[in-house]
Order: sequence, then C-alpha cells, then structure tokens
Amino acid sequence: MRGAAAVIGLLVLLLSPPARATGPFSNWAAVVVAGDFHAHSGGPTEAFDNARRDVAKTLVGLGFDKAAIQQFSVRPERYPAEAPGRSDAPTIYDALRVKAQTAKAGCLFYISSHGSPEGAILGEDYLRPHLLAAMLDDACPNRPSIVVISACFSGVFIPPLQKSDRLILTAARPDRASFGCGESDKYPFFDDCFLSAAPGAHDFAALGAGVQACVARKEKETGAEPASEPQVWIGPALRPMLPLYAFNRGKPAAP
Repeated sequence: MRGAAAVIGLLVLLLSPPARATGPFSNWAAVVVAGDFHAHSGGPTEAFDNARRDVAKTLVGLGFDKAAIQQFSVRPERYPAEAPGRSDAPTIYDALRVKAQTAKAGCLFYISSHGSPEGAILGEDYLRPHLLAAMLDDACPNRPSIVVISACFSGVFIPPLQKSDRLILTAARPDRASFGCGESDKYPFFDDCFLSAAPGAHDFAALGAGVQACVARKEKETGAEPASEPQVWIGPALRPMLPLYAFNRGKPAAP
C-alpha cells in the first residue's frame, strides 16, 4: 500500500501543471491604448494599433499577467482577435480601476497617439496631463506606477504626473515632435524602439535609456529633426527600489 501511494503521489506531481512564474509585475494592472488611427498626412495608419498590440505582448514577456492587461483602440471593431475596448477616457479609467482592484501591486499606463502641447489625442478629444494624473491617482492609489506616453510634445505630461513612486517615459520633450506616424509606418519611432530595446533591458530605467539611444539613432539615420529627445523621469522613492523591479522574463512574446 505504501508503494502504491508513493506511485500515485509521483503521478500527481508529474501530471500537475507547473506553477506559474511570478515576478515583481505579475500582480500589476496595465492598460495599453492606441489613441488615434490617422497618419500625419490625415490618411489611415495601423502604426498606433500595431504598437498597442505588440507592446501588450511584450509586457507579458517582461512578466506582466496577460489577464491584467486591457487594450484600447479607436477602432476596436477592426481587431476582434484582441477584443480591445474603445479608446475614451471614462472607459479606460473604469477598466484600470477594475483591474487595479485585483492586481494591486502596481499600475502601468501606455498610450501611442498623436499629441500637442495640450496632451495626447484620444479619439475625438485630448487626454490632458492633469486628467491622466487624476485617473491614475484615483484608480491606483498608494502603489508604484509606470507611465509611458508615445506622442509629440509628450514631455508636457511629466510635471502633472510626478509622484515619488512613479516612473514616466515620454517620446519627446514638451516642445518637440516625435516621428514615425506615416501611413506606411509599422510603428512610430518611439514604440519601435520600446519594442526593440525591451528584450535587452533589465528594468524600466534601463529600457528608458535604451529607447532614448535608439530614437536618437533612428532620427539621425532618417534625417528627422529637430531631435525629439525622449524623456525619463524617476520618482525619488522608486529609484532605489528599481533593482527589485527587474523584468521577470518568460517565453518571449513575438510581435
């Protein structure tokens, strides 16, 4: 009997699914937003939705739980396989708040869109810096957060969003445009660099530095000027904790 019990116990161990790997981002809520579908020419582009889809995949590869990531698009009906929500501020806020009630360790917000000194385009309106700050503060109180704004003039978001436990990465200075939003572009330059730098980065600070170097190189190669100068801001309480927020890599999620 004792031998039979041992065999049964071994079979249970062998047949049981492996425990899901956990890491510092496995209990984080995240939203990834495509805020527009127009190229700078006014024609349609897939660049923002391509970035939205592949950034979400990349986050899973960095250790985020796929179930805790919600995507949003201006044209969600075009992407039934991904089932994104519609890109408007109340819908995004509600989804982030709901996700953050179960994934309580932290929050990530990522938007790819056009922008102006007023904020980032979100459908027919602007997502303004102070509105985004209020959304994040209310949905994700008392926890660390990562905010990535891929848009022209996105440095305007940094002052309103600054908190001691927050990291902010923007595609440009407050007074500069960013590039790569044409009808035939697969991704905006910044999003392309985020995706290409992520596999070699240890954490979000290193990823931000990698994106800055990549964008500068792409702009020089293509003659895009003046330089957009992506910005990285790290809150003083979060900076010494960054070694604890290393990416926990699972199987890479190919874009």
